Amino acid sequence: MVKENLNNFASLDIRVGEIIDVQDFPEAMNPSYVLEINFGENIGIKKTSAQITNYKKESLIGRKCIAVINLGDKQIGPIISQCLILGSISKDNTVNLISPEDKASIGDKIA
Repeated sequence: MVKENLNNFASLDIRVGEIIDVQDFPEAMNPSYVLEINFGENIGIKKTSAQITNYKKESLIGRKCIAVINLGDKQIGPIISQCLILGSISKDNTVNLISPEDKASIGDKIA
């Protein structure tokens, strides 16, 4: 069982990205933003939605983040989500983004 769980984890492609655009997502069932995240030259820009409206849009631009990029595309209302940005969920249900250290580079693999 442990080996299977490790293999499942190893199959995830988790990368450092940089949020380059944030837009309101009024069609979402829960308050959300549409994000464009740059994962570097080899991967490119991916789009996702995230329930992180506890952050001001301006504060997210240029922020490094961690995301899973190989879960496949998922239709969420009118957008196709191409990655899953990671965060912790506090007791009051706000999402706190997980960020790498400053010296991490865009596209770096998380292991």
